[in-house]
Order: sequence, then structure tokens, then C-alpha cells
Amino acid sequence: MWVSLLPARLEQELKKDKRYRKFWNVVKKNDAKADEETTKRNHFERHFLSSLIQRFYKVLDSIPEKGDVKNERLRYCERFVELLVDLEAQLPTRRFFNVVMDDCQVVVRCMLSSLLKRPDGKLFSELLDMLKFYSGFEISDSTGSALTDHQMTERHYDRMSLLQRTVYKFIPELKQFALSNIGNVDTRMSLTKHFEMISTQQLHEVAAAINLLPSLSEEEETTLERSFLLNLLVSRHERRPSQIQALNETPLYPTEEILWDENIVPTQYYSGEGCLALPKLNLQFLTLHDYLLRNFNLFRLESTYEIRQDIEDALYRMKPWQAEDGSPYFGGWARMAQPITAFSVVEVSKPNIGENHPSQVKADVTLTLNLRRNIKSEWEGLRKHDVAFLITVYPKLKIGTRFDFKGDFVENVGIVYVRGCEIEGMLDNDGKVIEEGPEPKPEIHGSFRTFRVWLDSNQYQRDMSATAEGDEDVYESFNIMMRRKPKENNFKAVLETIRDLMNTDWVVPDWLHDIILGYGDPGAAHYSRLPNQVATLDWNDTFLNVDHVKASFPNNEVNCTGSNVMPPYKLTFPIKNVSRKRKRDEKKKEEEKEDKKIEVMAHVIPNRGPYPYNQPKKNTIQFTPTQIEAIRAGMQPGLTMVVGPPGTGKTDVAVQVISNIYHNFPDQRTLIVTHSNQALNQLFEKIMALDIDERHLLRLGHGEEGLETEKDFSRYGRVNYVLGQRLELLQEVERLQESLSVSGDVAYTCETASHFFLYQVVARWEKFLSLIRKKAGECSGIQQHFPFHKYFANAPQPLFKGNTYEEDMDIAEGCYRHIKKIFQQLEEFRAFELLRSGLDRSKYLLIKEAKIIAMTCTHAALKRRDLVEAGFKYDNILMEEAAQILEIETFVPLLLQNPEDGFNRLKRWIMIGDHHQLPPVIKNMAFQKYSNMEQSLFTRLVRLGVPTVDLDAQGRARSSLCALYSWRYKKLGNLPHVQLQDEFQKANAGLVFDYQLINVVDFNGVGESEPNPYFYQNLAEAEYVVALFMYMRLQGYPADKISILTTYNGQKHLIRDVIKQRCGSNPLIGEPNKITTVDRFQGQQNDYILLSLVRTKTVGHLRDVRRLVVAMSRARLGLYIFARASLFQNCYELQPVFDQLMARPLKLHIIPGEGFPTTRKASDRPSTGVLQIEEMPHLASFVYEYYQRRVKQMQSYQKHKGLSAPPKDQAKPLQKSTEDDNTTKSEDVKMEIAVETSVEEKSIEKVEEVETPKESEKQTMPEHPGADSSDEEEEEKEK
Repeated sequence: MWVSLLPARLEQELKKDKRYRKFWNVVKKNDAKADEETTKRNHFERHFLSSLIQRFYKVLDSIPEKGDVKNERLRYCERFVELLVDLEAQLPTRRFFNVVMDDCQVVVRCMLSSLLKRPDGKLFSELLDMLKFYSGFEISDSTGSALTDHQMTERHYDRMSLLQRTVYKFIPELKQFALSNIGNVDTRMSLTKHFEMISTQQLHEVAAAINLLPSLSEEEETTLERSFLLNLLVSRHERRPSQIQALNETPLYPTEEILWDENIVPTQYYSGEGCLALPKLNLQFLTLHDYLLRNFNLFRLESTYEIRQDIEDALYRMKPWQAEDGSPYFGGWARMAQPITAFSVVEVSKPNIGENHPSQVKADVTLTLNLRRNIKSEWEGLRKHDVAFLITVYPKLKIGTRFDFKGDFVENVGIVYVRGCEIEGMLDNDGKVIEEGPEPKPEIHGSFRTFRVWLDSNQYQRDMSATAEGDEDVYESFNIMMRRKPKENNFKAVLETIRDLMNTDWVVPDWLHDIILGYGDPGAAHYSRLPNQVATLDWNDTFLNVDHVKASFPNNEVNCTGSNVMPPYKLTFPIKNVSRKRKRDEKKKEEEKEDKKIEVMAHVIPNRGPYPYNQPKKNTIQFTPTQIEAIRAGMQPGLTMVVGPPGTGKTDVAVQVISNIYHNFPDQRTLIVTHSNQALNQLFEKIMALDIDERHLLRLGHGEEGLETEKDFSRYGRVNYVLGQRLELLQEVERLQESLSVSGDVAYTCETASHFFLYQVVARWEKFLSLIRKKAGECSGIQQHFPFHKYFANAPQPLFKGNTYEEDMDIAEGCYRHIKKIFQQLEEFRAFELLRSGLDRSKYLLIKEAKIIAMTCTHAALKRRDLVEAGFKYDNILMEEAAQILEIETFVPLLLQNPEDGFNRLKRWIMIGDHHQLPPVIKNMAFQKYSNMEQSLFTRLVRLGVPTVDLDAQGRARSSLCALYSWRYKKLGNLPHVQLQDEFQKANAGLVFDYQLINVVDFNGVGESEPNPYFYQNLAEAEYVVALFMYMRLQGYPADKISILTTYNGQKHLIRDVIKQRCGSNPLIGEPNKITTVDRFQGQQNDYILLSLVRTKTVGHLRDVRRLVVAMSRARLGLYIFARASLFQNCYELQPVFDQLMARPLKLHIIPGEGFPTTRKASDRPSTGVLQIEEMPHLASFVYEYYQRRVKQMQSYQKHKGLSAPPKDQAKPLQKSTEDDNTTKSEDVKMEIAVETSVEEKSIEKVEEVETPKESEKQTMPEHPGADSSDEEEEEKEK
């Protein structure tokens, strides 16, 4: 494509790299040999982009500054700039295109266009800013390497020097400019001032001399406009701030300018038709700086979208109106926002060296909290570093005016300014900040509360500059303070972490660098391609026996050495030669044969002591060959990616990898990162069950309360554990001292214990060894001379069996190891005696003592700075749920430590996830689809072709249920126990099928309803699901084995209300284990799942196959789906599932006479006693009558046995009118099923507090169809 360049510019570019000249000569030779047709095709392809740019200029120049313009022309210009940005943002296309674009002066032409001055040219302007950014990106186009600030400065100085030499030669009038110091003349103002002094013809001559424009002949006049020539020279040579400097001067909080800019933060459901001024997360990135910057901007904008939703909700609730005197009047109230009584800036600190903004700005905000006690305590409970927002509104609507909720929000409420702030603390009566700590907070009287806050110093600098130029002082106008829920309010800490990363000299491991950027060989980081493979590894308790070893490597030749074939085993694999040199075929075949040989050597774990607890914990799982390959890859250095379909034992594999690394590399430290606290706790509980010393485990974050153990694995919990262990061990030392009759207080400290061990214990052991050497082979000698008989008197007796010398000697050595371990642990705990504060002890634990450290990805992002400052180090990372973690939150854990000698010490990165299930939740559809923000790093690496280990055998669900989602995976089979175990062989009691799609028709002429935007409900399905749940409970199914799932929040709330109304207070039925959405239930399971798909008009977001896979894979034994069959069966994406579902009857088939549990086999179809349920009212009526019979049976049984009558609430009848016994079934059904209006109202109130009847018209901010709205009640339950 360089054939379209100016000849002089082409020559200039070819001189930059010798390879270019060589390639160019080859191209010319090939062109000389080409036929006419090839020549035409080459000419078209090589001039295609430059011709396209010229066509773009014609369209751009046809747009006037004022007047009507066809919408197609605007969209064309926007799309074209978007195309240029995409070409510039990827190295393979940028490498040569950037020169072509620069030669065509695209940026300058666009900057001078009329479209930029039009009101409807705002999107074009924002896209142009992105194009300018990428056209000057800090990267070498030829090598692809990132350029430092120093290299960028050198490039700038080279350009300026060339310009000065040219001016000196051709323009005598600018001699002063040519001889000036570059630093004095390289600003835009200075360059413009100097070049305005010369004529248009001279401007063209200068530009031509530096190869920016074609040269003019002697008498030829330039046809180009003066403004274009001037801008061309100035924009090319002006000094630009570095990207890091620009980033450091960017405010982290969104302001009103960004919050309601539809081009940056779209409000409505994104259709994908238009383009947006947003960065994109593609498969490849220019540099790591580019990678972080795109993620920084997108994370900031996604947070902005959520903040905007919160602001709009809070302000609409406050009802800001204009009072008669013109001041704001608030006619309502909001839980999360309060009017500001007083505001004042109290401290503006001097700037740091090299900065132009204050180092710190503090302000005091006073509120009047005349609120309910619980809400007042929420405001008083604002913690240090919580983020709040200061808002200015100047309402234009008079008091009592109705708000137009469908109209423009900014106009509606009169919002003027929005500024973020960070809480330092609440002030006490003396005006001092109340410090957080264990001490009780001082009591403050009255309703006034003042908070000390930190303002964004970058934003403050900008605002003060604007005020100096005559604008209003923003900080004297605030009248509302808004807070947010703590769980949704960590965006600032994450943004600061990303910014810190870009400002520090962090290093990504060499073997990961190109893969993260998306270049090079995608398999380069696989262990088989790395030179530092470990040939022999101890597999510890991975294998159950030697047959398990052989079955795990079906394509290898397994050779066992030695007579002992009992586990544990050490396996030696041949190391493949990673050299790329060609070899002869015969030699290659021999090497391939050798590569398939595996040497297996059994070894005996040294005796650890005579007590039962000394015996190591052992794995009991028979891992499959693919699981073994995943474990093998995880033990070796490099990048390991494990794709784990539902039920394939991802967690078991992860735990075994951690255990094997722990035993093989005792000096290495492993970091465990997961998406959710629940997954982290499940992983931790399984780690505790393996042979890993408890003192080496540490759990960071607030989720450790969910661990199902009394032990505290938090940082301070571990400190207390160590201190407690120290006391217990010193007591053991004291007992040992007494048993050896040694005087003195040797068990006072770890140091005295160490001396005791060295001079008393070791001496006696060495004396014992010297004595038994004289009587080698005699058992009696061991018993006679063993020095610690008295100490081990509490161990199982007899201590020595006397069978063989070897056996007794092994026991003696085990006893000594037990004693030695006591003193080794005390030596490790010695630091805790020297460190006095809990903080110092916890840091020591984090840095030195813990070997396995677990945290969530969010905690890693929030606490990176603290961890790095503490000197945190680790060698391995294991990530669970990797496909659910945002790209940036996956990347940050790689960099929680400082490099050593310029290198990252990371050796292993194990990622376990399933990209066929739901991705990270992104609420804004534009960021999700247009910017591809929902793509996790795990998914991106899979798409790039990085080798994965695909687990291929599930053990969670019946094989029939597995078939509903196994089609989505390469090769997903079943473990043997799925066919053999009794629970999988037996049928579901009272139900004919183990899975069934039940067609639900409209009830009273209504299918789906939408009381609020995107808040979908379906009353018929809700009642049907609850009726089946009640039937299952009456059959004897445990309530905790049943979960009810749905695809929408509205339906979730409706089902909860129906459950509460129908059976929540009835002990005979109770409530199911969970009622939640499919999205929230990912990663969980239950025996029986009742699923409501809700929609009856359109398929909705179930069209996303990933959501369908999650929905189908949650059940172990029974899945019952309630939906409009005719709608979903016609959806192409869902056909693989619905073809199977439609093969069974669409009406529910039950067996009322069959109780739980049943002896019927799942393969047996009952010939009698089957009842076909026609529609939802039929089942509801049947359940009601069935319930009445069961209650009567209980009452008659109790009378017969002479027992007391059941409690009134237990025999409580279901909600149904019994005024007329002759009421027909249909009337009974109507009375039983028709949900009272209160049920629907309660459901709606979950989303919106209706303050006035008119408020129901309010349009809340729509979430994307897959997002779960926050549900505090559910989160509390999940805790």
C-alpha cells in the first residue's frame, strides 16, 4: 500500500529499516514479471485504502457548517473514522497503514472540517480524538515495541530539528525560530505565532521540503488553504504530553459532562447499528500500556453508567422543585441522598514537585439527618475511603409539577454539577475526625452530622481554572450528597490500581508477554514448549494404585521400577527437545517412542510420628486421564488452561494441583484467585481436607465468614492461631522437658526451646544412634536405648512392635521427626515473639509464613498497592471461575509483587473456567457488545488458540440431563458412578420423567407482563412452579433439595411472593432451598430444579446459549421447565436443547400414589397410576385436594394413636374459600390461583417504592437483559 505515498516520503520510510528496502526490491521484481490481470488486481488492492480516504474527503467536504445534511453522510463519516481507529489500534494493520494515513493528512483534514463545528458532529469529534490518540501512539511501527518517554522525546526533537534546518535553509524570515532552543518554540502557541509570519506559498514549500506535501514547480502556486498548511505544520511538530502524564491528570470521578453523554455512556438498549466513541477489547493490543488504558477507560465508563442510574433514581425520589424564591425545594426523600446543609473547602495542600494540581483537597459536608434510626445509622456508618457524590441542582419545575419520566433527566431535575469525593470520616463534637477502630464511637447529639471528605485534586484544579476565567464556582453550589452501596462502590480503588500499574516499572513474565498482547505462537507458554520443564515429580496422593497410573496414561508406556507398587508415586517423563531444528526421520521416530515412556517409582512417605493424627490425609478421587493431564500441566512451569464443563471436577483438579505444588516445591508460594467468595470458600474447604499444614493457609478478604468451619483463616485469625499453636507447642516442650528430667524454664520462649532442642534433645538422639549402631539388627537395642519413652507414653502402645529391626527403627525415626517438627514450628513462630503489634505480625504471616494465600479478584484489585508495599511475593497463581472474571481483574493478580532484578518471579499460571457458561456481568449493553467488555481473558486466550485441557467426564447429573448441554462441548461423557449409583438409577418419585418441558398457556388471557422496564413476570408460570413444588413436598421431597430458578428478576420476586403467600408459613411445605435467577445460580447445583423461562412474546436473553447451558446444567436428578413451548422451539440457537425437550410430552405427568423415595428405576415407565395435568389450574386444584387429604390422614392417624392434635399452624389449610362445598372446580381454581393484587404490588415494590400514585409512571434506568439487579436480601442469604 506504500505505492500511494509521495516518492520522497516513500524513500524516507524505506531508509528507516533495511528490511523494507529489501522487500520493496522483491516486490518490484515480481511486478515486472506479472501479467496484465495481476498488475490490475495489485494496483486495485494497493491503492484501495488511499482511494477510500479520498472518497471520504469528498463526503466530508460536502457537509456544510450549517443547514440540513443527509443522515447517511454523517453516519458514513463516523463509520469511516471508526474504521481508521480499528486499523490503527492493531499492530498487523497499523504497521504500514499508519504511514499512508499520515501521508494523506487525515487527522488535519478532519480537524478543519465543517462537520466538527456542527452540533450533530459531537460523535465525529470524539471519534477523531481517538484517531489522534492512536495515530501518535507510543509504539515503534516497524518493531512493535513500546517506546519510552525518552524515546518519544527523541523522536519529537528529531522532527523539530529537521523543521529548524529546513526553515533556516529556505525561510530567512524565521531565522530566529531556526536558531532557538527547541524547548522554547515547540508549543502550539509558539509554532503558530512564528509560522503565521510567512506566506501561504512558503508554508507549502516548508511542508514539501520535509516530505509532507508534493513539491511545487518554480512558477506553480499552491492551491491549498492557508489554515490547512498552518495546522499541518503545527500539529505535526507541537509538543504533546505523554500518555502517562495525561492519565495522571485525568479525574477518576465522572462529572455531568460524561454522565449524560450518549456517545460515551449510552442509555438505551444498544442495537449494534451505530458506532460509539468507545475503546474496544479485541483479541490483540498494541502494547501493555494500551491494554491497561483501554481497560481503564472501559471500567471507568461502566462504573459511570451504574453511578448515573443511582443518581437518577435518588434525584427522582427527592423530587427537586423550584420554590417561589427560586431556591431548590425537595418534595420527596431518598434513602441514598440527602440535602446539604453546609459545605466548605477546609484544606488545599501545595502541589507535589512536578505536578500542577494540589496534592490534597479536603472539604466538610454537613447534613441534617432527621431520618429513621436504621437509615440514620447507615449514613453515620460511612467508612473511610467510601465514595460519595456532591450534586448541584437548579430545578426549573414549580412545586407540584409532575415529572416527565420519559423525557430528558437533566432538564427534568435541573442537574448542573456532579463531583465525586472520598470519605475520610465523620467529625465529632470537637471537629476532629472519628478514627475507625475497636473503641466505641463518641455519641453525637442532635441531627447535624459533618463529614470530612477528600475531593479529586485534578478535578479541583480544572474547576478553579474555569472559575478564574469567569465561570461559576462549583464548590459553592452543592446542595445534595449521595452515597452508594458499599459493594458497588469500589470502582475508584480499582481505577487507582490500574493507574498505579501504568506509573510503575512492573514486569510481565517473558513467557506471557506476547500471549497477553495476542501475538506470536499461542502455544509458546505451554509447559511442553518451555525449557525449564521438571522431569521427575512427586504425585503425592494423586493416584490410588498402580492400575490408576496406567489407566491415566493410555497412550504411554508405563514402566514401574522397584518391588513396591503402593502409592505414593514419583513419575519421570521424558523431556521433549524444544529445538526447532529438522531431524532425520529415523531419529525422529526413535525420539517419539522414547517420549511415550513414563517411569513410575513408588516411594514411602517418612514416618511422621506414632499418633493417629500424624498420618497424612489422602485423596480418594480416581481422577480421569484428562484430569491427570490437567494436574500434570499445572505442576509444570508455564500457562495451563483447563476448560471444565459443569460437574467435571474443576475444583478437585485445582485442589490437587495446589497440594502437589505444595509438596514438590515447599519453598514456593501459591496465590489462589476466584471470582466469588463462595467459590473461594468451596476451594478452601477442600484444601483443608488434604495433606497441607494448616499454618500455611491464609484467606484474605471479608468472605471467609462463609467457610463451613470454626477455624478462622483470615489474617488476624491466622495470627491468633499461630500464637495459640505457639503456646500449645511450648506446653509440649515443657512435657518433653519433664520426661527427660531436665531442670530450668526451657519452655518460656521459642528461643529457650531452641537451645533446649539443640543441647538436650539432639544430643540424646545422637547418643541413641551411636548405641544402636553397635547392636545393629537387634530390636531390643532400640527399645532399651530409645530416650523418649516417657514422652510418648500417651501414644498408642506398645510403641515398638518388636517384629523387625527396620520396622522399629522406622518408628523411632518417626518419633524423632515428630519432636523435631515441634521445634521447627517454634523456630518459625519465633518472629511472632519479636513483633509486638497485630499489624506487624499479620504482615509477617503474609510475607513469610503463609504458603497458600487465597483472595477474590476484587480484593486483589483493591489491595494491590498495600500488598506490594508489604513486600508480598508468590511463585504460582491458580484462578478458578476464570471465564467469569473481567479481563483487567484477571490481569492485576499477575502483578501483586515487585519484580526482582527486572524479572517477574511468576513460574506457573493455572486458569480454570468454562467459556461456554456465562461471562462477567456488564450492565450496559453498549460496553458489553460494542466494546466486548464481557470477554474475559480466559475466553480471549481460548479464541487465540492457546492450548487447553478439556475435562471430558461429568459426575454431577444423570446422563439424560447431561445430554441437554453436552452438545456444547467437544467430548463430554459421564463418569461410571452416574450409571451405577443408586440415586441416579432410581426415578423421581411421583413424576414420570426425570426432565420435562411443561407448556404453559396464558392465564386469564395474560402471558408475560412488564410492570417496569425489563422487569418481566409471568403469573401462570409462577403459580405452576409453586404448585409443582408443593406437590413434591407433599410427596416427601426435602425442601432443601429443590431450587426454583428463573431467567428474570421480576419473575424471581413474583415467585417469592407466591411461595410466601401459599406455603411460606406452613411447616408441612416450607420454602425451597433457593429462589433466584439463573445468572446468580451459576457455580451452584441442586438435586431438583424448577425453571421458569417467563417470556411469551420474544425469546429474550435466553437466546444467549451460554445462559441456556447454565440453566440446563444446575440439576442433578430432575429438571422441570415451564415455558411457552411454541416460542422457544422455533429459536435456532436453542434447537439442540428444545429438540430433546419436545420429544417428551408437553403436559406434566405425575404419579400421585408414589411417595419419596421410590424403588422404581428411572428407565421404567409406569403403566398405571399416571395423571396427566392439563393446565396450571388443574395442578393447583389437585394439590389443594391432595393437601386436604394428607392433613386428614395425619389427624386420623394421631387420633388413632392417642396423640395430641397437631399444631394449628401445621394443619393450616391452603388459601381457598370453603363457603360453598358445591363450588365447582373451576371456581375453586379461580379462588385458589388468582393472585391477589397485593402479591403483584409487593413484587413491583421490590423494584420501586411508590411514593404517590403518579409515581408508577416512572421509567427506571433499564439494565441489560442478563443483568441481575442488586438484591440485598438474597446476598445476605448467600452469605
